[in-house]
Amino acid sequence: MAHDNDVTRRDFVKAAGAVSAVAAALPAAQGAPFIQKVHAANDQVQYGFIGTGSRGTYLLKHLHETDAGRCVAVCDNWDVNLKKGVDTAGNNPAPYKDYRELLARKDIDAVLIAVPLYEHFPITKDSLQAGKHVFCEKSLVHKAEEVHALRALVAEHPKQVLQCGLQRRYSQFYQTAKQMIDQGVLGNVTHIRGQWHRNSSQRRPVPDPSLERKINWRMYREYAGGNTAELASHQIDVADWMFGSPPEYVIGVGGIDTFKDGRDVYDNIQLIYVYPRGRKLLYSSISTSSHLDLLQAQRQEFGEVIMGTAGAIEITIGDDSHPATALWYREPKPVSAPDVKKATDKKAAFVAGATMTTAAATRGIPLLLPKDSAEANDSFLMRESKFARRWLYSKGIMAPEEDRNPVTVELEDFFLCCKDPANHKPKSNLEIGLNDSIAVILSNLAMDEHRRVDFSEMQTLGLAGAKKKG
Repeated sequence: MAHDNDVTRRDFVKAAGAVSAVAAALPAAQGAPFIQKVHAANDQVQYGFIGTGSRGTYLLKHLHETDAGRCVAVCDNWDVNLKKGVDTAGNNPAPYKDYRELLARKDIDAVLIAVPLYEHFPITKDSLQAGKHVFCEKSLVHKAEEVHALRALVAEHPKQVLQCGLQRRYSQFYQTAKQMIDQGVLGNVTHIRGQWHRNSSQRRPVPDPSLERKINWRMYREYAGGNTAELASHQIDVADWMFGSPPEYVIGVGGIDTFKDGRDVYDNIQLIYVYPRGRKLLYSSISTSSHLDLLQAQRQEFGEVIMGTAGAIEITIGDDSHPATALWYREPKPVSAPDVKKATDKKAAFVAGATMTTAAATRGIPLLLPKDSAEANDSFLMRESKFARRWLYSKGIMAPEEDRNPVTVELEDFFLCCKDPANHKPKSNLEIGLNDSIAVILSNLAMDEHRRVDFSEMQTLGLAGAKKKG
């Protein structure tokens, strides 16, 4: 029917009602990082930044958007990156080439770590033992033995904060999607599909061949976890969050099929994760096309679709140029094909061997944030203005946007945790970060050994004397 393809006022009333329920379910503290800023200089968390390459300088730029912390030192073992770090921080921080010298400073409360993956655990370990709060980019660890070691280490330092860089946990859109799932708006959520596709070798230019492994460390297993660690880890965490648990097992395939350039990590991976009650994450990362068949193909590379019996959400995180966005689709009622009668027998009905079922498609409704939902104390004009804004969203004239980039929010929230670690806890905490790292380690194992890998294997994997399953 024609009206099924249009976004009607009734659709928006239904959408607003769902988001109102979501907004009511959000704890008051959940919105705090989006509005809270600390202006008093003597109340700032003094921090050092370790690893000022591309990701590190990106985070330093976002740290300018909060007054809750003050950068007093930066560290990188390459002069080029160290200068970038000093320049990006902008307040003349002390430069160090040895991170241990930075950790020795008594005036530093916290450190942020954005070094190559193989260095995550050693530097996190030294930072915790130096008495610092720690923000470490994903993945938290590189090797199986580090999973067990980090869990034990954090238990020895209960008063210190450890936060993992999984910024989707701090996105209003993803938080709203999670609340919609918990409220039953999508029905029984059974599948999630995630992709991060690029049309690129992901290789960075090297001015001197001796710098190949320093610059392109992501190409080598000695230092990195491949696309599973660099890309999939974000979206595995989304599935863990939305499903409410880590997976039970993983199977997958990977290959070096396109870029024969000396790398030993896969340039494409396809993975299936099975969660309790048969729920599944279907994941793909390739290097030969950036097309994203979600969100009306308005975005490229990465996104997820969360599929339930009553509806679906297509969603992606934003960056500095493109805001996070999401579309909600109602699940249409299926319409069975009519019975077909034989022309020679008007009395008996003939049913086709494979009965066809069809239904009209529905248009996606922009996922509404709590600020777009009508509230009981809204004036008539406020309610109508909110409806008008939502209508403009549907026409593509406007788009819902988060108040702030989730990267800024996660960094500011880290400082708030540092100020009150007993009461303010990270949304991306140790266990969330370790679950994500475990998924990376076991996914690569599944592809390397061409077998199903159960997540229970991590209970002994990496421990002294453990036998490797073949």
